[in-house]
Amino acid sequence: MKSHIKRKLKLVSLVCLAGSLSGCVVGPDYVKPSIAMPASWKTKGKHVHEAPPELAEWWKQFHDPVLNGLVTGAVHSNLDVATAKAKIRQARASLQQERGTLFPSLSEASSATRNKGTTTGTEPTVYSQYQAGFDASWEIDLFGGARRAVEAAVYAEQSSEEELRDTLVTLIGDVATYYVQAREYQQLVALAQRSAKSQRETAVLTTQQVAVGLASRLDVSKAEAQAASTQADVPSYQISYAKAINRLAVLLGRSALDLDAQFRSAEPIPSPPRKMKVGIPADILNTRPDIRSAERQLAQATAKVGQAEANRYPSVSLTGSIDTSAASISDLGKKSTIGWSFGPSVTVPIFQGGQLKAAVDVAKAERDQHFFTYQSTVLTALEDVQNAIVSLNKSRARAASLAESVSDYREAAKYSRDLLAAGESDLFDVLDADRSLYSAQEQLIQANADIATSYVFLNKALGGGWSGPIDVTVPRVEDGFVGPHLAMRKTGR
Repeated sequence: MKSHIKRKLKLVSLVCLAGSLSGCVVGPDYVKPSIAMPASWKTKGKHVHEAPPELAEWWKQFHDPVLNGLVTGAVHSNLDVATAKAKIRQARASLQQERGTLFPSLSEASSATRNKGTTTGTEPTVYSQYQAGFDASWEIDLFGGARRAVEAAVYAEQSSEEELRDTLVTLIGDVATYYVQAREYQQLVALAQRSAKSQRETAVLTTQQVAVGLASRLDVSKAEAQAASTQADVPSYQISYAKAINRLAVLLGRSALDLDAQFRSAEPIPSPPRKMKVGIPADILNTRPDIRSAERQLAQATAKVGQAEANRYPSVSLTGSIDTSAASISDLGKKSTIGWSFGPSVTVPIFQGGQLKAAVDVAKAERDQHFFTYQSTVLTALEDVQNAIVSLNKSRARAASLAESVSDYREAAKYSRDLLAAGESDLFDVLDADRSLYSAQEQLIQANADIATSYVFLNKALGGGWSGPIDVTVPRVEDGFVGPHLAMRKTGR
């Protein structure tokens, strides 16, 4: 049995030693999985085309300087972006650690001792002894375990870079979405205030008609009640507006008090371009950073399978040392004793209770999980884009119908007031026309906001994000005195 193991180890060692310079590794080599993608998007609509999407700085298509400034500020100050940058620095440092295992290690050790010795019948002698030496070791990556670890670290770094891009995609989309919401609620507040004012004027007119017998106190109560009901919408919209501003402040890493100053003047809801290019479904495999990150994580998990597999094979290390000793520092290397040692060591995993095989099975199971996550991420991306296309098309259609409705109700409200002033109509027609006009205007504002939000969602679903430079090398937290110093005593509470 022992001779069989020795022959097997000798054969494997000879094969891999002969191929070590060309990269002998165990475990599976990563191959990017292929996924069948639809040929085109469903229900594109007349405003959505399959031309290659223009995702770089897509938010500037709103032509809104305030939004442009908010996006730029968020990219440089957002805390989630700062965290993603730190993860990239961590991944790069981990990669450097793994690469260091491919090279020999060298360490130097020196010592100085003062000794006292005695022999029989003599006086005690006191002498000094100085030693210096070097130790070196190198674990030969015979079966590619270390190279698989480096490979996994490379994929991890690439995945962290894609996670930063995905964070930027989400961040910019959120900033644009909450900006649209803030403008929407500004418009709704203004609408409710105008409508309530108009309805109060109607109540005043009704009160005047009571004096001449053309209306009753019931009509006055109805007019005043409708004006109060409309006015009650103002605080509700103001609450939603404040929440949108506060959320924007968090995204920008700023105080809401500072940000609110940029919204003192009510501006219209930003309007996106009429036409939108979405490309074909296969494009999202390259444009969506979350898909690219999931694919890199799958590659990393595949490399870890090879790393776990390599642990089941023998490991070979070369160790050596040189040391010298003398009675004085000046004699080191001259009148000193010099010793050295050099030799290989082989570690063969013979019996580990199935731990090494189980580690491979664990790595394979984790690889499968990442494979399913990659597939799920692609399917979710397809869902996101398709939902955004439908939402954009239907929101435009709804807004067009509501615009026509607002025009008709506005004309009806005007005629009803004219008839009421002439005594040819009753108050019910005026109140009904005012209420219908207010509702249609409210829905039109919301529909216009839905168009802008759907445009944001569509660009976000396609993977549109920040295309400018991002510096990830500078840590956010700066340490103070990091050199040698006396430890400060910590005081408890």
